[in-house]
Amino acid sequence: MKRFTTLVISCSLALVTGAMAQQDGAQQPTPNKKEKQHERAQARKERQENRAVPMNANENRHKARAPMNAEHEKAPGAANRQADQRPARHRAQTAATERDENNAAPSSTEKSKARANAHAETNAANTPVNRRTANQQKANQQTTEQQRASQQTANQPKANKGKKTKKPDAQVVRQIKEKHANFHAQARPQQVPSVTFRQDYRISNSQNWQGERYAAFRNYRPERHDAHWYRSRYDRIVLIGGGYYYWNAGYWYPAWGYDPAQAYYAYNGPIYTGTVAEPPDRVIADVQATLQDMGYYKGEVDGLLGPLTREALTEYQSDNGLYTTAAIDQPTLDSLGMGA
Repeated sequence: MKRFTTLVISCSLALVTGAMAQQDGAQQPTPNKKEKQHERAQARKERQENRAVPMNANENRHKARAPMNAEHEKAPGAANRQADQRPARHRAQTAATERDENNAAPSSTEKSKARANAHAETNAANTPVNRRTANQQKANQQTTEQQRASQQTANQPKANKGKKTKKPDAQVVRQIKEKHANFHAQARPQQVPSVTFRQDYRISNSQNWQGERYAAFRNYRPERHDAHWYRSRYDRIVLIGGGYYYWNAGYWYPAWGYDPAQAYYAYNGPIYTGTVAEPPDRVIADVQATLQDMGYYKGEVDGLLGPLTREALTEYQSDNGLYTTAAIDQPTLDSLGMGA
């Protein structure tokens, strides 16, 4: 009985001991499992260390990287995916830096386009058609400038042509005036043709003669009226060289229509004689004789303001810096020493 009890106890102990040994063996990992667990733990440790790296270190590593080129910016790649894995704060700072760089200087693509456009413009300007167009525009501009200069010249008295300015001798002028004290002009239609009446007639270029002393020429408008109309408005009306003239404010004017039988006029316009209503044919004869003495007039002293007399007046006025009116105006008469 004792032996049986002892045997049972021994078997029970053996069973318990085997079970415990088997349990310990199950709890202890094999060498391969330990290595794998060690590797996993090491990887977790490294990840934790990477997360714990300071922000400044990441920023320094980012600044050390070279800026991406224009093609890398257009197509997102691996670098962009890696940048997306960085912390949000760092990505925001990187994007702001890239925007500032893009705003500060144009990209290489924009520079290339600008160079290409400049080259294309240069080639277009150098084409034969465009060169001709540019030359034509330049020629038109020069023509316009010349016309403007000519207009300005026409609006000013002509300068001395280089001749020595001649002034009449005062004593000669007195002698001429005394000689013509009783002068009377005669009509000479064969030698000096008469002008005809035109309602729309205006003295050529008179709009460019500036100053009050030329107002009578700028404002002259031929009129045709009967004798009654003239006598009711003007005090002095005289028959001179085959035509009637009326006197008004220092000037003699042709009285067109006063007498159809007496309508011979060598000049259609005002004739200045001064404050005294001296007959116009006498003033014309004085001017002719004076210009003849100075070498300007080559014709006959006839008291008619014909083509030869007007040519002599034009040359004298030009040499003395006056408007070339080809008429007897106040500045010309004063220059000849005959103004009253």
